[in-house]
Amino acid sequence: MRVWNWIKGNVVLCIALLAAIVTAFIIPPDKEYLGYYDLRTLACLFSVMAVVCAFQNIRFFYLLASRIVRIFKNARLAVLALVWVTLVGSMLITNDTALLTFLPLSYLVLHTTGQDKLLAYTFILQNAAANLGGMLTPFGNPQNLYLYSYYSLESGEFFGIMLLPFLISVVLITLCCFFIKPTPLSIATESTPLNAKRAILYGVLFAVALMVVIRVLPYPVGLIIIVPVLLIFDRKALKNVDYALLLTFAAFFTFSGNMARMESVQTLFSSLLEWNTLLTGALLSQVISNVPAAILLSRFTDAYAPLLQGVNVGGAGTIIASLASLITYQEYLKHEPQKGGYFMKLFTVTSFAFLILLLLGTSLLQ
Repeated sequence: MRVWNWIKGNVVLCIALLAAIVTAFIIPPDKEYLGYYDLRTLACLFSVMAVVCAFQNIRFFYLLASRIVRIFKNARLAVLALVWVTLVGSMLITNDTALLTFLPLSYLVLHTTGQDKLLAYTFILQNAAANLGGMLTPFGNPQNLYLYSYYSLESGEFFGIMLLPFLISVVLITLCCFFIKPTPLSIATESTPLNAKRAILYGVLFAVALMVVIRVLPYPVGLIIIVPVLLIFDRKALKNVDYALLLTFAAFFTFSGNMARMESVQTLFSSLLEWNTLLTGALLSQVISNVPAAILLSRFTDAYAPLLQGVNVGGAGTIIASLASLITYQEYLKHEPQKGGYFMKLFTVTSFAFLILLLLGTSLLQ
């Protein structure tokens, strides 16, 4: 029963491990496996999660949630604010970091005001905001960083390519927020004051984590700073890191790396790129996620504009289309472990609706 309960609580991890194992029989482990794993991404995820856990332990997010409720006095406006701060954050600090930072805040806003029924829908909109909002900047999504560098693009050209799908995404995400009823919100006043010294310390650590994310600091330096400080001031934060999520990412890196080495897969997508680069990028992202899709397809085409749009729009759709979506799913399961099936149904319907509308809009309006 314990094993079964663990499997139910880690469905995506189990699927990722199974996919990695199956593809490992097709592509036996060798030295090329070492190139599959984006250690910088894993280090960034670990660093941000650890610091966010430390903030949670001093009730920082509860106090921030209280401030949001006092400013945005009803459910619709509060969710709109949370979704928009995630969208803007993803453009500046990447989609992964935005989700790790703002999903816990959304939970506290909704849970402490008795609006838990909105949790799944809000998380899904934040997920869309992070994945689709981050498409506008070269450092908003990992695939953007890769393609921006691979094709030696200029910033102005990059913005010009991504502006249309970004604007369509903003309109769709904002409209979805208005389906929420403007129910009045209230929250009890927090009597425990914020530990200002700890908040400042963790703020510095968060700045270090962000510098790692935007490549100002090498990730080993970030780990050398963050881990020892938390070992001294808050070991519980390190224990509370979602290590299952890190393992899920590693398993999907294995799966996607093996898929990219299969000759039949390479042949198939070489021919598909000649047919429609935008659609091919979006569809391949559904299977191996958009970062490996960008890496694989870039080797077979010089049509960087539709490829950029395809792998970014392709972040919508399946739960693995953007691995950042796994962060959202895992965070939801922490709070609603019995409603994983409900979340997946709502996520699939909503996310594929975004995918279809974005593909149509981007194809017809450009």
